[in-house]
Amino acid sequence: MDYLHQTINSARLAGIINLPIALRDKQVEIIIVPTGDTYVEPSKQKRNLGFINGPPLPDSFFDPLPEEELQLWGL
Repeated sequence: MDYLHQTINSARLAGIINLPIALRDKQVEIIIVPTGDTYVEPSKQKRNLGFINGPPLPDSFFDPLPEEELQLWGL
């Protein structure tokens, strides 16, 4: 199994993960191990919203609001 093992300064991780305060500005050990062999493409299948009981929403539900409606909302 391939993996990555590296020791770096935790400051290099600042923009990638949120480190606990106790680990900031210290040398940390990074080990990256694969959890699966292949990438699974996310489903592009249309899904209904889970919290709405009733028929699926029509495609027109996602159309942009008319200008008059946007003005009523102050947008």
